[in-house]
Amino acid sequence: MSETETRAPRSDAIRNRDQLLAVATRMFGSADAEPSLRAIAREAGVGIATLYRHFPTRESLVDAIYRDQVARLTTGARELLGQLPPAAAMRRWMDMFGDWIATKNGMLDTLLAMIESGEIAHAQTRTELLAAITTMLDAGRAAGDLRSDVTADDIAASLIGIFTVAPRPEHEAKAGRLLTLLMDGLRPV
Repeated sequence: MSETETRAPRSDAIRNRDQLLAVATRMFGSADAEPSLRAIAREAGVGIATLYRHFPTRESLVDAIYRDQVARLTTGARELLGQLPPAAAMRRWMDMFGDWIATKNGMLDTLLAMIESGEIAHAQTRTELLAAITTMLDAGRAAGDLRSDVTADDIAASLIGIFTVAPRPEHEAKAGRLLTLLMDGLRPV
């Protein structure tokens, strides 16, 4: 193999990276303060050197989690529409959005610094998420499940408001009730 060719990652390396992402996402989502990288590695069952091999800095880990979560939200909208009626897909997607917000809250200091420095393009994320909401709204309108006068911006603002006053996981029941009210308001009269 020449120096310019790259070897595909070994299956254990892929498994370790996936495990680190899953554990870090969960820990950031449930922490009041950003968890240490050592704690993430320990919880994932790998050494700190393995974590650093995959994510050389806290920022690289936060970036990977952030991108993974945005990808899950955008592809999740299409997948949910393939499995559920549009209104049910929208409601399930709102739960996914709440999980994303909870994860962001656990890594807020690092995330804000990365947005400020331009390492994460907040505008691009917003565009991707609004497109996912629009896809579900369009499907819901076509099926007669969702109102035609609601915009993706309306839903995004509502979700931000709900998860601001009822952050997860500590206010899961309240968030659920508020999301149900939002969905009731999205149905045509």
